[in-house]
Amino acid sequence: TPPTPDTRSTPESPLTGLRVLVVDDETDMRDYLAFVLEQAGANVTIADSAATVIALLPDLRPDLLISDIGMPQVDGYELLQQVRQLSDQRGGQTPAIALTAYVGEINQQQAIAVGFQRHLSKPIEPDALIAAIREVLGID
Repeated sequence: TPPTPDTRSTPESPLTGLRVLVVDDETDMRDYLAFVLEQAGANVTIADSAATVIALLPDLRPDLLISDIGMPQVDGYELLQQVRQLSDQRGGQTPAIALTAYVGEINQQQAIAVGFQRHLSKPIEPDALIAAIREVLGID
């Protein structure tokens, strides 16, 4: 079942009550995404690596994972493959959006193939990000 945003969700706060886990190795991008999502009403947890996501996910159980693709050590594709190997109870089926500076048909196909619901290119416009989140989560 799709998460139901808090009944206080309004056009000014379209993501009220949603729990979002953001992972990006760049501090500026993490802070930007957290700011945009918090302004829209989401509860945001940030991570700087795939290892942090895997550690947080089972207890956090976010409604959505937003992951950078181009990260050192473990990239976003590998991260999502690890997430999808977790049980449902540990967050293995968490909806996910890929963010990447690498734009192209092959990247999009690869992102969808590993289990991302959407693939968005950086720099991301706040309205486009929020619209994609609402679409992925089935929020009208």
